[in-house]
Amino acid sequence: MKQLEHGTFLSQLKYYFDLLKKYKMEDCKEVATPFATNCLMDADEVEQQVDSTKYRGLIGSLLYLNASRPDIQFGVLLCARFQSNPMESIFKAEKRILKHSK
Repeated sequence: MKQLEHGTFLSQLKYYFDLLKKYKMEDCKEVATPFATNCLMDADEVEQQVDSTKYRGLIGSLLYLNASRPDIQFGVLLCARFQSNPMESIFKAEKRILKHSK
């Protein structure tokens, strides 16, 4: 938070870089869109599940980033629907949102 002459400026830049470091994505490439247009998310997919603690941690972090980044809101909320049964493809979609924010 910075106090300027014309008001207060809020930034989550440090939090975002700490998040990239936590998920080992400091050197990731940037993407133009937060969510792939050809991505089909289905709860009945047969694929490898991911650690639900790690998945929920990333969802919570992205929900926190929503306050300053409304452009990622749709993708984050869509991924949040699959918290009870997290799949590898949905976890990759979450990581794509991080790449877009970079």
